[in-house]
Amino acid sequence: MPIVTFPNIVNALVFAMVGILIFVVAFFVLDKLTPYHLWNEIVHQHNTALAILIGALSLGLCLIIAAAIH
Repeated sequence: MPIVTFPNIVNALVFAMVGILIFVVAFFVLDKLTPYHLWNEIVHQHNTALAILIGALSLGLCLIIAAAIH
C-alpha cells in the first residue's frame, strides 16, 4: 500500500492552510496589541531588536500551532 495517496495529500494541504490561517490571524492580533505598527518599525525604522523578537515569537507561535494541529 503506497504511503502517498490522494487523501493524504489533501489532508496535508488542508492542515497546512489551517495552520497558516491561524498564524496570520494571530500575527495581526499581535500587531494590533502593540502600541506601534510592527511593519513600520521593522522596515522603515530598521529596528533590529524588534525584528529578532518578532521572529522568535513567530517561531514559538508556529510550534504551538503545529503541536495543536498534530
